Amino acid sequence: MKVTVDSKKGLKTNLNVFVDKKTIDDRINLRLNELSKTINIKGFRPGKVPVDVLKRQFGKAIYGEVLEKVLQETSAKALEEKKIKAAGQPKLDLKSYGEGKDLNFTLEIDELPSIKIQSLESIKFIDYEINVTENETKKRIDEIAKNQNNFKDKNENEFSQEGDLLVFDYKATVENKPFEGGEGKNTQIVLGKDLFIKGFDKQLIGCKKNQEKEVIATLPENYPKKELSNKKASFKCKILNIKKPEAIKIDDQFAKNLGAKDLNNLKELIKKQIQNQYKVNLEALSKESILDQIEKIHKVDLPENLVQQELALISKGLKKEDVEKNKKESEKIAKKRIKLGLILNELGEKNNLKVEEQELKNEIQKQVQSMPGQEKQVLEYFEKNPAAAASLRGSIYEEKIINLIKEKSKKTKKIVSTKEAEEIIRQHHKTHHHSHDVESKKSNKTAKSSEKKKKIRKK
Repeated sequence: MKVTVDSKKGLKTNLNVFVDKKTIDDRINLRLNELSKTINIKGFRPGKVPVDVLKRQFGKAIYGEVLEKVLQETSAKALEEKKIKAAGQPKLDLKSYGEGKDLNFTLEIDELPSIKIQSLESIKFIDYEINVTENETKKRIDEIAKNQNNFKDKNENEFSQEGDLLVFDYKATVENKPFEGGEGKNTQIVLGKDLFIKGFDKQLIGCKKNQEKEVIATLPENYPKKELSNKKASFKCKILNIKKPEAIKIDDQFAKNLGAKDLNNLKELIKKQIQNQYKVNLEALSKESILDQIEKIHKVDLPENLVQQELALISKGLKKEDVEKNKKESEKIAKKRIKLGLILNELGEKNNLKVEEQELKNEIQKQVQSMPGQEKQVLEYFEKNPAAAASLRGSIYEEKIINLIKEKSKKTKKIVSTKEAEEIIRQHHKTHHHSHDVESKKSNKTAKSSEKKKKIRKK
């Protein structure tokens, strides 16, 4: 094999690859000999078919098979010999080929740029700590208690009112005829929430236990039986029980019911929950600031094919006029994403950062645990969708790189109240409202880009 550089301009390189016909013929003969030991042809004993017979019958197919393998192998060797890191699949153009002929082809390659990592000491970021007051914790616990269903039986002489829980049986008819699904036992509704049928609740206000009450209501438009939709129905209701809401006592038992050890432990857990709620948002802003600074301090030539691929992703699903209208902004975003992906990947490789299988398993387990009741479905989703697991791996990889940058850059600790945190987030969104939707996806996109470039470099 002989490899020469035809031309090189910027990140685009053209290679000329020559493979002599003897190499091709040797590979064909080797394949024919392998085939002769396994193939059965009428008139010949198994394993005794002459090579020239095989060549007459299968020559073209075998040549095609050998050609494909030789192209793959020699292309990879050509890149390795010239120490070229390709950004994506090179374009191959066959110049000369055929049985009994030399093989000659060209490779048009978009190279990955050489990136000189700048000092990270100039990078600055704020590490926010959220101060949550006792009053804020108490308010959140009170809200939780308020949303807990706690009802106590009313006396038989007490009337139902808004907020009460009503238990009743019913039989419904339309035009004096019963219908499928028009009967219910021990049905429960909270008066005033209007969750059963619109206008149904109000007619049960002022009832007593054991009372029978007729309720007239219009069946909804999306009622399963289409012929009954929007029709008036008569519900004969028998009131079985009326319960009034009762304030929950916030004590150790209440805390235990929520999974805490005691009330003090619940307060600690709620405080951490509120802190994490703001911490996640503020860390996202710090990360965005870090990425902006990283992008600004590095100068990188970008492979045009990667930029075009990213542009295609951004424009996917958009109307042609919208694509044209946002062309400049989309190109700017595409270039920034590719640039950041290349820089982060270089940082990861130079510092030997890797995602271990156990780390990926742990992250998948976190995702599983975050969906109570759907653990099996979530686990199956990752098992059956390699792309989802790869995306998760990319996110872990990027997070490791961001943590590395944080270790080497200047950190300023800042304690803020929840109100201050809200204002910081609000101001950021106000300032970045034009590109907020796009930038909110940047983390995931950059992770995918980083992982993609990593795979390319390994090839």
